[in-house]
Amino acid sequence: MSEATRQLFGTDGIRGVAGEFPLTKQSTYLIGRALGHDLGRVTHRPQAVIGQDTRESSGWIADRVAEGLATVGTEVHSAGVITTPGVAYLARSRKFTAGVVISASHNPWTDNGIKVFSGDGFKLTDARELAIEKEIFALLESPAAAEDTALRVPPPSLPGEAGLRQAYIKSLAASVSSDLSKLRVLVDCANGAATAEAPELFRELGIQAKFIHISPDGRNINEGCGALHPEILGKTLAESEEKFDLGVTFDGDADRALFCDSHGRVVNGDAVLLAAARDLHAQGKLNSDTVVATTMSNMGLEIALRNSGIRMLRANVGDKYVLEEMLKTGATLGGEQSGHIIFRDGDSTTGDGLLTALRLMDIIMRSGKSLADLVRDLKVFPQKIQNVRVREKIPFAQVPTLKAAIEAAERELDGNGRIVVRYSGTEALARVMVEAESEAKVRAITAKIADEIQKALGI
Repeated sequence: MSEATRQLFGTDGIRGVAGEFPLTKQSTYLIGRALGHDLGRVTHRPQAVIGQDTRESSGWIADRVAEGLATVGTEVHSAGVITTPGVAYLARSRKFTAGVVISASHNPWTDNGIKVFSGDGFKLTDARELAIEKEIFALLESPAAAEDTALRVPPPSLPGEAGLRQAYIKSLAASVSSDLSKLRVLVDCANGAATAEAPELFRELGIQAKFIHISPDGRNINEGCGALHPEILGKTLAESEEKFDLGVTFDGDADRALFCDSHGRVVNGDAVLLAAARDLHAQGKLNSDTVVATTMSNMGLEIALRNSGIRMLRANVGDKYVLEEMLKTGATLGGEQSGHIIFRDGDSTTGDGLLTALRLMDIIMRSGKSLADLVRDLKVFPQKIQNVRVREKIPFAQVPTLKAAIEAAERELDGNGRIVVRYSGTEALARVMVEAESEAKVRAITAKIADEIQKALGI
């Protein structure tokens, strides 16, 4: 089922402004009910684990979804504040029927979201999401359902069951074979979900870590910190009197991570893919000598991988689509420039920022090379990404002036660069990405296309 057919679910679950549809107290309860009915078709005694990030709205949304689930017979267990991949891990390892995450990832604190993993730890298929959507809208149109939003069952015991989060931390620690105790690491937890696991995990592994942005107040998640602002980590590291081997920074739900080297230079997901691909390739663990990236990954990554005898495939943007391509091709490594990295040489089913950090540190220790040395030959083409807020998402091919501008720009590049114009899967934005051999050309082409989008579709 195509994404365009769905009205609530985007590339990463349901997103919106907390308190506004589809994240009102009524609709979140009904989402829980609809999901519970879906789970009831899987097993006659469904169980779900629910986790959340640190936004001030996450608690009440988790409660309402849990109430809806419980009303239709789903037993709910709460993991409290936990990363998104932590919930995916618990769903598959503890044999839950589903895992539910209340988070809007990298979005502002005013937003929130609901994403669902099936019992195998994978995100729901488009077909299941569509079926759940249909029931949600049917419930919204039912007067009886509209009245049935009062608390009818006891809420799950919150804060979460400590044993669930501990199980996830233990599994991450067990995934590392190297001694990481010599590494000195600066860690930015983005005032998000990583604050609940990263300090304990790093302490258990003996990593010499200093943590910043670990004081969530419900409204400071992602604010001037975290993977949205990796330059903050780089600047802090570079100016520190302490010496660090690297820095790591997570987004709000810690399903992705970005890094900086010992000099404070930002290292993005493309560079992490390169280091991880070469490491797996050297061990004979990179299936078909193939890596799955996305349309946003830089041409420089493709060239560096090719020089190492590794093929790069491109999927649509979104770790869900990267994973689909990985499963289709049997690839053991895939990811995004934004820092979602998926390792399928183990049992991971989604991007995991904490795991990515551990894997990269493990590569550094085994190779004896610094992070800068590992990715030194990655020659990055100048790239610019510009967002344009839009009032509606009309296919670009149906806007003649925009279609003409994109075609003219592609003729101008003549194969020595790339243009990707797409809509965000979670926000009302059009994203223009241009790569070319010169900064001037990148800026000029990006501005032309963004201007045409603004004229035709802008707010």
